[in-house]
Amino acid sequence: MKKTARPRLPELSLSIQYPGGTATAPTRPQVRRWVRAACARPAEVTVRFVDTDEGQSLNRDYRGKDYATNVLSFPYESGAQISGDLVLCLPVVEREAKEQGKSPEAHFAHMVVHGMLHLQGYDHETGKDDAERMETKEREILQALGFPDPY
Repeated sequence: MKKTARPRLPELSLSIQYPGGTATAPTRPQVRRWVRAACARPAEVTVRFVDTDEGQSLNRDYRGKDYATNVLSFPYESGAQISGDLVLCLPVVEREAKEQGKSPEAHFAHMVVHGMLHLQGYDHETGKDDAERMETKEREILQALGFPDPY
């Protein structure tokens, strides 16, 4: 029987931080799977799960918005490699999942994919066409991961 070579995945250096603990946060294997699914090229990424206070502080300091938001993306210039930090606010993502009737896992996956696309230059705030392009890509990735349409 002839073995078929699996396509080589882009190199990924991933750091996952849980400063408040892991009680309700996604597991490291889940996060790695979601990040990897959204990587179109080699990447060096840190994913940090924070509480409301840290989420609000970062959103205020870097975006001028004084509230905790679901995900923040901090891309770094790195040429051909995806490089940056994602910060997910656990309480916000969990609350949104409940409000939207989604499982926490599905919403965390969506927010990780969403943030990873921002690190790759996708933007939903610059215009309707850009938003549609980003949402289409999110749907494709999440469907491949086995999650329903997030919208």
